[in-house]
Amino acid sequence: MLSPQIVHYCKYQERCHSEARNKLYELGFTSVSVEEQISLLIQADILNEERFARGYARGKWRMKQWGKQKIIYQLRQKKISEYCIRKGLSEIDEVEYEQVLDELAAKKTAELKSEKNIFTKRAKIYRFLAQKGFESDLVKAAVLKFTEKKK
Repeated sequence: MLSPQIVHYCKYQERCHSEARNKLYELGFTSVSVEEQISLLIQADILNEERFARGYARGKWRMKQWGKQKIIYQLRQKKISEYCIRKGLSEIDEVEYEQVLDELAAKKTAELKSEKNIFTKRAKIYRFLAQKGFESDLVKAAVLKFTEKKK
């Protein structure tokens, strides 16, 4: 039988298996009963890693404008399978992804207009975009695109 506390925990917000497992241990369940509860949650479709990965990627992209690298890293931290990670990343539109990258690069370039040294400016923009989780080749192209104009 499913624990009402874990059902509430998983229905309140989409959860991955590792979060549910940790919560069950916090609630005092033993190893055997934890696995049984996880199995029951999956059968009842309360716990679904693909749905979690899609929602997580979509949310972090829309709300925090994280790049794919950062989303992948965070999903791996939560022990999500590579298949589910790929499904999650499919929620991000490629055209919109590049538009947001350009917008962020343009915004950061405008913030750094007082910076005289072009190399320092490029490094700061690159670090900002890389920290957001965008791929290095896309970041390099965006940095050059926005700093070449400003010479």
